[in-house]
Amino acid sequence: MYVAAISPAPPTIDDRADTIVLDAARPADDGLHLRFRASSLDSQLLVLDAAPRDGLLAAVVPLDADGLDRIRELERLWRVLHGRALPRDRAVSLQKRRDLRLMLRTVDGRGEGATLREIAEVFFGAGRVASDPWKSSSLRDKMNRLFREGQAMIAGGYRKLLRPRRRP
Repeated sequence: MYVAAISPAPPTIDDRADTIVLDAARPADDGLHLRFRASSLDSQLLVLDAAPRDGLLAAVVPLDADGLDRIRELERLWRVLHGRALPRDRAVSLQKRRDLRLMLRTVDGRGEGATLREIAEVFFGAGRVASDPWKSSSLRDKMNRLFREGQAMIAGGYRKLLRPRRRP
């Protein structure tokens, strides 16, 4: 997510909750591209004007289709800069985060030659897998789904994670 800044930010900003560190700076024709990282934030900024204006940082947000996403990211940056708590990122639910990890581990396991049943035993325990006949097991269905969705993620589906769901 890009936020266009009018004046440069200092390379390191200390606040009460975290330290924000300038991770990268790259000059370009359109300005200076900066990337800031903290334990709870990863923000990219574009400095439009290199002349400092009393140390104040201002933002220009394009009002395009991604405008609301940019404003949310700007709010997250503001909260970290001022030591405020960050709201949970709702772009990916906790359940989806868990599934994403299992998806990739499932695809990796299959790539190493393990069967879906063997992978399920690692994830859920051999006793739970053995408690139902594998052919009709809900765990078998889940493992098939994890493998199928993991392959889709690797084939480019991960891009959907970067674009939050929009309400009509």
